[in-house]
Amino acid sequence: IFKQYFFERVKQVVGADKSGLRFIAITDPGSHLQQVAESEGFRHVFFGLPSIGGRYSALSDFGMVPGAIMGIDTLKFLDRADEMAVSCSSCLPVKDNPGVVLGTILGVLAKNGRDKVTIITSPGIWDFGAWLEQLLAESTGKEGKGLIPVDREPLGPPDVYGDDRVFAYIRLESAPDESQDKAVEALEKAGHPVVRISVADIYDLGQECFRWEIATAVAGSIIGINAFNQPDVEASKVATRNLTAEYERTGSLPSEAPILEEDGIKLFSDEKNADSLAGMSDGDKSLLGYLRAHLNRVRPGDYFAILAYVEMSEVHEMELQEIRRAVRDSKRVATCLGFGPRFLHSTGQAYKGGPNTGVFLQITCDDARDLPVPGQKYTFGIVKAAQARGDFQVLAERNRRALRVHLGADVPAGLTRLKQVIETALS
Repeated sequence: IFKQYFFERVKQVVGADKSGLRFIAITDPGSHLQQVAESEGFRHVFFGLPSIGGRYSALSDFGMVPGAIMGIDTLKFLDRADEMAVSCSSCLPVKDNPGVVLGTILGVLAKNGRDKVTIITSPGIWDFGAWLEQLLAESTGKEGKGLIPVDREPLGPPDVYGDDRVFAYIRLESAPDESQDKAVEALEKAGHPVVRISVADIYDLGQECFRWEIATAVAGSIIGINAFNQPDVEASKVATRNLTAEYERTGSLPSEAPILEEDGIKLFSDEKNADSLAGMSDGDKSLLGYLRAHLNRVRPGDYFAILAYVEMSEVHEMELQEIRRAVRDSKRVATCLGFGPRFLHSTGQAYKGGPNTGVFLQITCDDARDLPVPGQKYTFGIVKAAQARGDFQVLAERNRRALRVHLGADVPAGLTRLKQVIETALS
């Protein structure tokens, strides 16, 4: 639908006969997108390798074409990756193979209960964690097993972390952060396992992509899963398609009734979760009562995940990070934050297919401004709402502990109120 939207906008500006020249496609040979690109006169079609799965394709055209457009020296990036590929050769002893060593560490620790891989990256390579998060979660989170990646969690003192953690510190040598160095040193002194990886500059991320891909496959083998499929991603897609098809037929999504409405905030849940929360609330069927009951379902060794279907802005992330910090410090559990629908193709697989140790707080809102999808009855807002509801439906079907908070249209005010109530519930 992004292609439909932007192609229509460009067509309005430059005309139908020239609009295709403003687009390129990166796709597998023989795909539907290739057919569309050729029929609509795209400037160029770049082909990936069908044998490489999406999350493993960073070093193929899928990653390198956007990188080149951004101004990255892709040959230099790939040269660094090639150096790591040689170091990870199957002809080398295991102890000298950096990918196998890292994967063995992660796999063995996970088998011994340390399955929350907490990613710490220097500010200059902050976003590498997002790629790593998808690689680990989508590759290993299945069949009730998996590594749970924890990215962008605020650093805290050693005593707020449980014994289910392993820390991966990826340090940019050309621009280190002193506060991170001190925090990681404190974690090591407290006995937490820390994997230290040094990168000289951003081009060393090429070698890290290769190292972590090998490591992920090795860790997956150790914990007993196939790291190259993603059986639970499709479930949310099917649920979403059913909801958008209903909208196309009737002009509205199926009706739903909240279990509570207070201060402009609505709570939604499935029957099983609602009954559980009602039983744990000691008769306090208020916003505070329900949230306290939900947070009380968090046990040692669990993780708490915020699934935020709101705009990914600095203001919103700041409030959500404060909620993460409050839960982490109070419960001593790992916390995750994903913006939807973005996270569905990364941590979404692990949340549904991995170990049933997650407690989920889904956050939705009304869009103050919405955009139509050319050629469709539904809007982008309807698609996002359907994705959120489909995601929650599958979580419930997998017996996950989940609660949905709907904030209305004033998201900043809603998040502030939610943070206040959660902090009170934890106190």
